Parts: sequence; structure tokens; C-alpha cells
Amino acid sequence: MKSKKKTKINSNTVKLPVWLIMIGLLCFVALIARLSVLALSSTIDDIDIQAFARNRNSTTKTLLAKRGTIYDVNGNVLAETVSSYTLIAFLSPDRTTNPAKPQHVVDIDYTATELAKVINLDYETIVRYLSKKDVYQTEFGSAGRGLTELQKEEIESLNLPGIGFIATQKRYYPYGDFLSYTLGYAKEKTIVDENGNEITTLVGEMGIEKSYDEILRGTNGYTFYQRDRNGYKIADTKEITVEAIDGQDVYLSIDANVQLFLEQALKNAQQKKYKWEWYTILIANAKTGAILGSASNPSFDPNKRNMTNYLDYNVAYPFEPGSTMKTFTYMATMENSKYDGNDRYKSGTFVTQDGTEIGDWDRHGWGRITYDRGFTLSSNTGIISLLRNNINQSILKSYFNKLGFGLPTGIELPNESSGKVAFNYETEYYNAGFGQGITTTPIQNVKALTSIANNGMLLQPYYVDKVVNQKNEVTYQGERTEIDQVASIETVNKIKDLMEGVISGNSSTCTGYPYYMKGYDVIIKTGSAQVASSTGYNTGEVIKGIAGMFPKDNPQIILYMAAKKPYDGTGFNVRPMSTVFKEIIKNISSYYGIYKGKNNKTDAVPTYEVESFINKKTADVQKVLNDFGLKTIVIGDGDKIIEQYPKENMVLTKKDMVILVTNDKKNIKMPNFKDCSLNEAKTILSYLGIDYELVGNGYVKKQSIKKDTPIKDDMKLKLTFEEYYVPEEKEETQTEEEKK
Repeated sequence: MKSKKKTKINSNTVKLPVWLIMIGLLCFVALIARLSVLALSSTIDDIDIQAFARNRNSTTKTLLAKRGTIYDVNGNVLAETVSSYTLIAFLSPDRTTNPAKPQHVVDIDYTATELAKVINLDYETIVRYLSKKDVYQTEFGSAGRGLTELQKEEIESLNLPGIGFIATQKRYYPYGDFLSYTLGYAKEKTIVDENGNEITTLVGEMGIEKSYDEILRGTNGYTFYQRDRNGYKIADTKEITVEAIDGQDVYLSIDANVQLFLEQALKNAQQKKYKWEWYTILIANAKTGAILGSASNPSFDPNKRNMTNYLDYNVAYPFEPGSTMKTFTYMATMENSKYDGNDRYKSGTFVTQDGTEIGDWDRHGWGRITYDRGFTLSSNTGIISLLRNNINQSILKSYFNKLGFGLPTGIELPNESSGKVAFNYETEYYNAGFGQGITTTPIQNVKALTSIANNGMLLQPYYVDKVVNQKNEVTYQGERTEIDQVASIETVNKIKDLMEGVISGNSSTCTGYPYYMKGYDVIIKTGSAQVASSTGYNTGEVIKGIAGMFPKDNPQIILYMAAKKPYDGTGFNVRPMSTVFKEIIKNISSYYGIYKGKNNKTDAVPTYEVESFINKKTADVQKVLNDFGLKTIVIGDGDKIIEQYPKENMVLTKKDMVILVTNDKKNIKMPNFKDCSLNEAKTILSYLGIDYELVGNGYVKKQSIKKDTPIKDDMKLKLTFEEYYVPEEKEETQTEEEKK
């Protein structure tokens, strides 16, 4: 019988250390705990697990609202949203599932050859883009961005496999450098929407575009749907769509034709030899307070945002107004004391208690003169005498505030300045009475002037005529808003008489005689403020201003204009101001028919109201424009017009230019740029799409490529500008005040 074998225990068996077993147990417990947390908690590491899971199987696509359009009071488009396209090329062969219908770029050479005919990029560069390795798609740099609808259609007609587009919104300003500070601009900005998606939208950053941004922007919508692992919508699954609500349209009180008169007047003055550091003009409807025109120079093109100054001189840039404030000091005196215009005072100079000598622009004075004559001669000592003998600091400051000085008007534009109306000491008080040492804005001056035009009733100025939603419902209506009765009819009538005396006399009786226009009963107050610096006031450097209205007895139009250091080639004087002033008065009075039927000579500039030329024959349109004497630039050899500049309803004079784009844009020849202004040249070049260099300022005298030369993509045009020097009609170049 065999004996049972005993199992031997190998003495070499490894025993696990106790500490290692404990670590294993701890890891196991931690794993169980973590699983419990994952199972029971809805948020892990600040991540909503349920939302994360949903998003892996669903998507929310933002539907962008279209930004509203900005119009002038007559419905002319001033700012609109247009589609802009970015050209892309799909390079990955994986995109093509059916070889008979390729969805990626197959023939690089052919594709590059055809694209080079359309976009501003050479064949070799396009080939480099299309030859990229291991990329799904590519773009073409700046040459492939910002393409228009016409360019997109031209590329699509080539039927190139693998070529596509990304659509974006772009803000477009049809008139370019026109009403720029009022309109402002909106530009593309990438933001994160309420669904967590990054979207590119238009955001207003200046002017009406900024202050009405929320109204113009509208409300975005969205589409929510289930998707598969490849990102495609799963068939027969629920889809939720909330449509976008497009932005509302804003109609300004601005009349584009009046605005054109202002822009033209400044351009025509520059066409001569006139210069300035800055020039600003406001035109308002005297009966409602509606702003009809608002121009500043220098300006900028909102399409290019090439501004050198971000402040609107009419609203956000306060400056010392000078003697135009004497109008309101006289009003304060008449309303708060007994004023007798025949009372006399000693003109010349006055020494304050602190030893400051304040003098008239003619330090010798005119002897003892009446207060009425002191107004028409713009006498500083007359103001001092009125303030010393009739009212005090508190009354003057209170009346200035009552007219709106030192306070924001509440106008619909951003960054409005309240200016500064503060004076405590004797010298400050007297200086304030004639507009030195205090600051105001043009919009404040226009507001104060409404009281004179409306028998003492102060009106609220405004820029927005109405706001209209996409259902064509008016959600806001601008209108005449009365603020306060600030003067009696007797005071207003007396002020009108004094303002008439400023312009209707001669060099020995008034300061405004260079502005006189036979047949026009315009009433004004002139102003000249010395430019302040850290060391005091700079002698000879001035800000000149004009505050006025017309017709005198029943004012329809209010005008305020100012320029810093206006220069006519010989010195700082009134001629740049009077030239612009007279042209504006003539054109506005003719446009509104203010003096129609009166037996007087208006000398108004002949005007032409642009009609729509779209789809009309090129030859017929050219004849109409040439018969009137307008300068015409034709782009292409087509027989019909497909685009025009300016748009319809604009009022032009014989000095203006019309650009006509035809239905054949392939055979484009070099236009004749001779005598084109800088802005006109830039407008033409924007249609040609060629490289260029601009040298000098003023008007084109030379062009490097002859007119009628066929245009090619590789061309570079050089335009040389020079200033015009047009002979002046003989008139006084300086007032007596300036001569002194």
C-alpha cells in the first residue's frame, strides 16, 4: 500500500506586506467613493454633467438678427448691413464621397488660374494656399475676405470643386465720409452668446450706432436639435427653432441734401486756399429743434474708420465760444433788469479790482456809445457795464443754466459734454459775459437759439425723427418739445433787432458786415475767442463763431458754426467763415424755398436731384448727366447701369461727380482723375480694386497711368494732388476787429 504524499509548502512563497495591503484597500475605498459621487452628483469639477451629456448629442445654433438700417428723414440709406463673404477651399479628399461630384479641390493649377482672375491675389500665392498638407480647409488671407455678393456670384459661376464661402455681416455706409461723427460706426466683434456659442456680431462703437446699439441690434434666435457622432441632425428627431427678431430702423432728423450742402461748402472752401485746425457746423429746424445737418472737418469714412479724432465737435468737444455769448448776456439783462439800449457807457478799456485790464477789440474804443451800438460792435466793455449796473453773478449763471449752458442737453448721441459755466471772481464774471473762461458746445448754442426763434420758448434739439420696427410700426416719434419760457416776446424782438444790426451795417458800425447778403434777412452774432493755453491766451490764435437764423421775422433755420484758427493764406481772419456761411445760406434757402416769390436775387447754386439709374441704358444716363454739366465716371463697357454713386434723391451741383458701374466690369479702363478731390479719387478707386499711392493734398494734377488704359490686376496707380488757388471776388478779408 502506497503511502500518501504530503504536500510541501514552499518556504519561498512571498507574503504581501501589511502596508501594501492597506494602500490597496484605501484605493479601493476611494474608487467606490468617487463612483458614488459621480452617480449621485449633477455637477463635477464645476461642470454640469447632464448638460455636458446633452451637448454631446445635441447642438444649439444661433440665428443672428439683422442689424437695423439708419436712414435720413427722407428715407435715404445712411448705414446698412450687407452680406460679406470669406473665400475658403476644402483640401481634404475625405470630404468627397462621390468621385463624380468632388467636394474638395481636385485640380490645383486650374483652380488657382481661375481664382486669380477674380480676387486680388497672384497665381503663385493661390497655389501655395491650395498645396497645404494635412489640412481640411484653407482661406486666402485678406484678399479672400470681405468679398461682395457680385464677387461671390462671379466665383460661383466658375463651378470650381471644393470652393466655398463663409457668410458674415458687414456694416456699410453708402456715402462714405458723410455725417460721420453723427452716424459713428459699428464693427464686427466676437462675443459669447447665452448658449455659450462664440458668434461674430456687429456692435456700435460711436455715434448713433453706439447710442442706439441695442435697438439696432435686435434679438438673436436659435435652433436646437439632436445630432449624431458626426455632427449631423438625426432624422425624425425634434427640432426647436426660435426665430431672430431683426433690429429696428432709425430715421434721423438729418436731411441728406442739407448735409450735402454743408459737406460741399467745406470742400469748396478747401478747394481754394482756406485752412483751419477744425471746423464744425450745425443746422436746425428753428420751429421744432430737429437737427437737419451736422458736419465737422477733419472727418473720416466710417467704412475705413480712418479718424484722427474720436470726439464729435458738435456734441462732445466744449470750447470757449467768445462773443456769441453776448446775445445771452444781453437777454439775461433784459429779463432781469430795466434795459435801455440808448443808455451810454464809456468804451475802450476797463480795469478790474485785481488790476486786470479788459479791453474792446479796439482798445481806443469809440468814446461814449449806446448799449445797442455796443452789441453790434461786439464791445467787451459794454458787457462789463451791463453786468456791473444791472445784474449779479448769481443771476447771470442762473440764466445761462436756464438756457442749457453748463448742462447736458440730453441729445441722442454718446459722450455729450456739459461744458463748464463757473465763475466766482470779478474778472471771471466779466469774461463769462463775453464768452471767455467758460466752455459750451455747438448743440447747447443751438438749443439756446431756439428761444429767440420761438418768441422766448426754449426747445429740445433732437437728431432722431423716428424708430420703426420690422412690422413697420413706429415705436418712437421725435417731435417739437417745449422746455421753458425763458424770455418775453419784447426781449426776443429786441434781440432780433440787435442781431440784424450786427450784419446789416459797415465796418464802422458792426462786426458782421463780411457776412451780409443782399436779399437775405439773416440775423447773426459773431464771436472771436482767443485760444487758451497753459500759459494764458495766445494772441492771434482764435476760435471764430457765428450764431444766427433766418428769416428774421419768422425764423425757419438756425445755424451755428465755429472754426479754430481759420486761415486764408494771409492770416487768421473771417474769409474762410464768410465763404462757407454764404454758400450754405444760399443753398438751404433755395432748397426749402424760403425766399421763393420774393423780389430779390438769391444767386442760388443750380442743383440736380439724382434719380435711380439702375437698369437704365448707359448712354442715356450719360447724356442726362452731361447735359446738366455733372462730372461722370463710367466703370466698365456695359450697356446698362447696375450700381451708382451717389444714390437716388441726393441733390448735386455742377461741381459734383457721379460714378456709374455698368454690367460689364471685365473691360474696365483707367478713368480721368484730373481735378478730382481726394475723397472723389478714393471713391473711384474703391470701385476699381487696384493698388494705388496718393501723394499730396487738394486735387489731382497728375496720374501715373493714362486715361483709357485697360486696367490689369498688377497695376499700381500713383495720383499726385495739389491745392487749387481760385481768384477771389473782391471783399474785405479782415474785419476791423481782426485788423486791431
